[in-house]
Amino acid sequence: MRIKNLGARHDIVRVGDQPTHCFLILEGWACRYKLLSQGRRQILSFHTPGDIHGIQSLYIPTMDDSLATLTKAMVAFIPHDSLRELMARFPNIAAAFWRNMLINAGIFREWLVSLGRRSAFEQVAHLFCELYLKQQAVGLAGDYRCPLPITQADLADALGLTPVHINRILQEMRAQTLIMLRSHVLVIKGWDELLRVSEFDSTYLHLEGRVNDASLIARAD
Repeated sequence: MRIKNLGARHDIVRVGDQPTHCFLILEGWACRYKLLSQGRRQILSFHTPGDIHGIQSLYIPTMDDSLATLTKAMVAFIPHDSLRELMARFPNIAAAFWRNMLINAGIFREWLVSLGRRSAFEQVAHLFCELYLKQQAVGLAGDYRCPLPITQADLADALGLTPVHINRILQEMRAQTLIMLRSHVLVIKGWDELLRVSEFDSTYLHLEGRVNDASLIARAD
């Protein structure tokens, strides 16, 4: 693999590209997105350290979405040929990649439910629960705190809202003592209430072996 240090807001791969590598996020945050006319952006997913992107390009050569950094990031570029050799030699690794793709599909389904049926407040609450748990699972979060180095515009583009609406919701959450945002860190002060309001069920993240019930979800490993 080749490791690159990239600046914020840097496209790693774009729609229409035919990459020869997959991309492992080692540090920083990235997102998958699509652009519409007049620069309108829909963020499809957030990616944090430990996430690998582009496995589908092993089988489908042309990208139908883009991947960009949101912050400064360290990214490992892993050649397709190396991954194919690894998967052929170690079937359990191939199975792990397939499992990763299936879990990502589950996350997309959950985001679709949020965009289609949850209120704006519920969407933000649900996303905060997801981002916390994903980072907690790889040791980057605990004690109801996790990094959140993204802008209100990024949240708006992920949830189909405006930055003004996002700002209003965050103020409401602060007023209800549900969260604090400080120096790009999200502090969840009302975890049980966020779970209740958003009807959050962590099943789609498939964190078996790490969490047993809602009361234990937010405990650091």
